[in-house]
Amino acid sequence: MTPDAYCNQRVQQAGSSFYYSFLFLPEAQRRAIVALYAFCREVDDVVDETADPAVARTTLNWWREEVARMFQGHAQHPVCQALSPFIEQFALRREHFDDILLGMSMDLDYNRYPDFKTLEVYCYRVAGVVGLLSAHIFGYRNLRTLEFARQLGIALQLTNIIRDVREDVDRNRVYLPLAELEHFGVSIDDLVLYRQTPNFQRLMSHQISRAKGHYQRAHISLAPEDRKAQRASLVMGNIYRTLLQEIESGGCRVLTERTQLTPLRKLWIAWKTWLWAR
Repeated sequence: MTPDAYCNQRVQQAGSSFYYSFLFLPEAQRRAIVALYAFCREVDDVVDETADPAVARTTLNWWREEVARMFQGHAQHPVCQALSPFIEQFALRREHFDDILLGMSMDLDYNRYPDFKTLEVYCYRVAGVVGLLSAHIFGYRNLRTLEFARQLGIALQLTNIIRDVREDVDRNRVYLPLAELEHFGVSIDDLVLYRQTPNFQRLMSHQISRAKGHYQRAHISLAPEDRKAQRASLVMGNIYRTLLQEIESGGCRVLTERTQLTPLRKLWIAWKTWLWAR
């Protein structure tokens, strides 16, 4: 299996909504962004699927060394081999890959986030930085577009956190800031026992409002001259923003049900967004 084939398989197996935003890209950009998201899946799985934190830390250290090898032209892993040809072409920066790995390490240091300030650092590292790398792959002329990419990445991660509250609790992880749980009168037991209380509804409404704010800041930061180049990012944003709207209109019942968009709906959103942004 070629490195590109490995990356395609990795992204498709993940069932990510991001895949729909890649469908209409030119070949080089599509190969680069698929490889980037395959990289993210690989390092994310180190934390999610490794029971022993010491083993996970050792594996993340190996990935740090692999990133160094990739930027020296000696990558060993298929995803880094697939990324290597695009480092110079799209001006990808090593520090961004290092930041992603720092974000993954935070999941070994925290299974509870004390406040939003700490959570925001995590969101920036695991998603905002991916947005910046994506912006370089898709292309931009105005530096404002980098702020669009950063804000959009954080918005997408916050949407994931909102959607996955129950799944994360089942893995003994709480990404809702503890200070905000206390403020709204929600206990960890409420989450563990899946209690959809009025206080929980208010807590989630607050989380949704915050995510919407990041989507809005992303929207106003996108330079008009870069809208066409950033179509794939706009597709991601519209799919996830629609998901957030569905969660909100369904009463934020994330502890008792999982909200998802059908593949056909995701494809329809992708197609409409792509045509609009031409």
